[in-house]
Amino acid sequence: MARLLQAPPKFHPSEWDIANKMQCASTESQKSRSEHMMTESRRLLDETEKTTQKTQSDVNKKIEQRREEIKFWKRELDNKLEQIVHETEVLLTFKTRLEKSLESCKEPLLVAQKCLLNRQRRAGIDLVHDKVEEELLKEAEVLQGVIALLGRTLEQINEQIRLNRSAKYNLEMDLKDKFTALMIDDYCASLTNNTPDIRCADNAVKIEGNFVSPEDWISFSNINVEKADKQRNNSLALRVLIDGILSQTANDMRKQCEMVNVAFRKRVKEVKDAKHKLETLLAVVLDETASQEVNIAALKKAIADKEGPVKVAQTRLQARNHRPNVELCYDTVQGRLINEVQEITKNIQRLKDTLAQAEAELKGLSRRQLSLEEEIQIKENTLYIDEVLCLEMRESVYINNF
Repeated sequence: MARLLQAPPKFHPSEWDIANKMQCASTESQKSRSEHMMTESRRLLDETEKTTQKTQSDVNKKIEQRREEIKFWKRELDNKLEQIVHETEVLLTFKTRLEKSLESCKEPLLVAQKCLLNRQRRAGIDLVHDKVEEELLKEAEVLQGVIALLGRTLEQINEQIRLNRSAKYNLEMDLKDKFTALMIDDYCASLTNNTPDIRCADNAVKIEGNFVSPEDWISFSNINVEKADKQRNNSLALRVLIDGILSQTANDMRKQCEMVNVAFRKRVKEVKDAKHKLETLLAVVLDETASQEVNIAALKKAIADKEGPVKVAQTRLQARNHRPNVELCYDTVQGRLINEVQEITKNIQRLKDTLAQAEAELKGLSRRQLSLEEEIQIKENTLYIDEVLCLEMRESVYINNF
């Protein structure tokens, strides 16, 4: 109990003085360190604020630059897309022109083939390989060549349209991505430190493997632009080529068509002239036949007319042969009667020979008449084929410029 009530130890005044001094020194030291820390903190606060503001300002500028870059390329892509779309639409009109031109070749070719087929129905000597047939064969060859050329050109334009659409698709996909990227960067540019929906994202700084370099980004869009330009230039060149082909083929077909028509008209005139000459000859033959028939009738009548005189002469000779005895004299009468009979008989034979020749000539004239009539019929058939069937059918042929 006595120990519990024992008084605490007492320090020496010097110890008290030392303890006070130590407290003062410790307090001063702590105060100095605190002041230094506050000064350093203010400096750090000021530094980090400036750094943060500067960095954020720089980021804002970079975002704005990026937005301008995207807008620039978006304008470029939009421009190229508009151009390639317009060029494809124009190319489609050229495709329609080609298809119409190709379709229009079918009728002239069919007409040329029908003309060749119809002209096979010419008869006799008129079934000739003439200038008309040469020009018709050439026309069919020209038309078949044009059809083949237009067909190949149509394949080219279809392929070019496909390439244009492929370039258009690449531009649209690139534009779609650019639009999305611009929307995202617009959103980023709108963000401030006081925006309500900002938040921390732990993995935001992680770089994924599908990131591309700025150079690759520019190269990607540049390639799309260059491809679009290339296809547009190819398309322009193809349109110039098609214009030339359509113009040249139309001129070739029109020229050959006119060559055929000229050959037809010339041939029709030649056949008409030949037919007219044949008809003139037929008229001559008919006149000659009529004259020969009159001649034959006259010869027959002359022969018939000689029967009376020869009968009279022969009857006289027969009667005088019955003179009696010495009266049966070969006198001048007898001699003259004999001469008369011989003369008439000879003349009758001459008339009969002439009659036979005349009848032979009449048969020849008849054969000539039949031959001329047959030849005239052949010419009429040829004229019907060339002038009526072919030329009238060819009037429907018209070579358009497409």
